[in-house]
Amino acid sequence: MSEQSTFEQKLSVLRDEIDEIDSQLVALLAKRRAVTTKVGLLKSAEGIAIFAPEREASLIKLRREQAKDAGISPELIEDILRRLMQDSYISQDASGYRCVNPDCKKVVVIGGDGQLGRIFVDLFNRSHYQVQSLEHDDWPNSAEILADAGLVIVAVPIRLTTMVIQKLGALPKDCVLADVTSIKEAPLYEMMKVHSGPVVGLHPMFGPDVTGLVKQTIIACEGRFPKQYHWLLEQFQVWGAKIYPVEANAHDQAMSMVQVMRHFSTIAYGYHLMTEGADIAQLVEMSSPIYRLELIMVGRLFAQNPVLYTDIIFANQDNIAMMKRFAYRFLELLEDVQLDDKAAFTAMFSQVADWFGDYADIFMQESKEMLVKADQLKKH
Repeated sequence: MSEQSTFEQKLSVLRDEIDEIDSQLVALLAKRRAVTTKVGLLKSAEGIAIFAPEREASLIKLRREQAKDAGISPELIEDILRRLMQDSYISQDASGYRCVNPDCKKVVVIGGDGQLGRIFVDLFNRSHYQVQSLEHDDWPNSAEILADAGLVIVAVPIRLTTMVIQKLGALPKDCVLADVTSIKEAPLYEMMKVHSGPVVGLHPMFGPDVTGLVKQTIIACEGRFPKQYHWLLEQFQVWGAKIYPVEANAHDQAMSMVQVMRHFSTIAYGYHLMTEGADIAQLVEMSSPIYRLELIMVGRLFAQNPVLYTDIIFANQDNIAMMKRFAYRFLELLEDVQLDDKAAFTAMFSQVADWFGDYADIFMQESKEMLVKADQLKKH
């Protein structure tokens, strides 16, 4: 028998062994998912939130230590565990949820047929609330629909929010009125004008493609009578969301940088690439992993509805001054380059690095992990 034949036979035996182990892994994963589904049902019956951060952190720490002892990469085990946990959250999410406020007569979602509205309609239904959507064609019957509402959520595009709120008229006194718009001061002002009962401004920090609220953040801005809408925030937490309370003015100032400026800068960069006649295919092939990620984020924005981003950027004229300051600082730094003033540029860089402080190192580590995942996706 030739050496090549012997090699092929040995390789075949080892591959068969790997296949058998992989098959056992799949069976174990299926068994694990069946157990996590039972956990979801048990949590739902007791009204416990799906996401338990302490349990997750403890489990990952324990398995990392176990991996070290077994001579396996702790990072590999943590990555596998996090993906398994995300899958388990989905399996737990498939079950029903506890209804925090069974005395709530009806939940009305204005714009419940929209992308974001549908998420809340589904979640309230799964928590066994009586839910009804109120759409444009339903306005002739809006008084009847809203008459016995315990919660009204305005989930319409930004440009329509004020107009819709102003059309609400008389709501039941104890009805909670909320909106889910990405700006907060103006909607809160309008809601408190039309309704004398409990009011809260909400900003879900996720898009319409989420499968559940586990690990998602919902910003809550106090309007009026927080004790009377506390049950709503608790319901979000039962669904797995994190509530981040902040004042409306502080929210809008932060969003001017988190959303408005970043979206505007990304749009401007994409517009620049187009007008420069850049070859995207060539950029992708020649890019480093970090630039590929940046290019992905630019392309991702242009794959979405332009009206959404136009509404966000145009929603608050106060953002113009902030964006002009950004443009001024861009030109200020460009002047350093034009004058070949490397010392000034380096000094600015060091000042910004000091301002970021520990977050610079934290973001460096997080970006490394993201780049590894991005590189794996590219290879597939």
